[in-house]
Amino acid sequence: MRIVGGEYKGRIIKPGKNFRARPTTDIAKESLFNILANSYDFSEIKALDLFSGTGSISYEFASRGCENIVLVEKDFHHYKFIRSTIEELNLGSINPVKGDVFKFIEKGTSQFDIIFADPPYDLKNLDRIPDLILSSKLLNENSLLIVEHPKNYNFSKHPQFQELRRYGNVHFSFFSKSNN
Repeated sequence: MRIVGGEYKGRIIKPGKNFRARPTTDIAKESLFNILANSYDFSEIKALDLFSGTGSISYEFASRGCENIVLVEKDFHHYKFIRSTIEELNLGSINPVKGDVFKFIEKGTSQFDIIFADPPYDLKNLDRIPDLILSSKLLNENSLLIVEHPKNYNFSKHPQFQELRRYGNVHFSFFSKSNN
């Protein structure tokens, strides 16, 4: 796994062979951040990375100048790896939270401009993730939710769905915060 853009472009991050997370592929990350760069000035946004796994999405945000990133990861070994990577790369812009994503969503005390959620593909009720986040207080107006998911999920009928992007086995569904 590597950081694909920004200040830390090319840095290799090795989570180890026994790591249980499924990192987002480099091609998918590069494509995603090219899309985001056309709409956002990363230095002016607040980002949330849910089900962080290796933390790679947060590293990409930080590498591109995002100064306010929160990531949430429940697994102790993943969290420990993320903390050590943040320290190694001196990424003070990332605030790691060890905790349950669903409880974090429920409490929702901060608001974000972009939320990226990469739940385990076998997560029970993965299809409910967009509604849980979009109905929470976590998103600012005119903000974006991106959910990474396997191909067997189709969110296109969701009222806040914007588009689907496919990169091999990686699928990103984009949702916009409604201005209700």
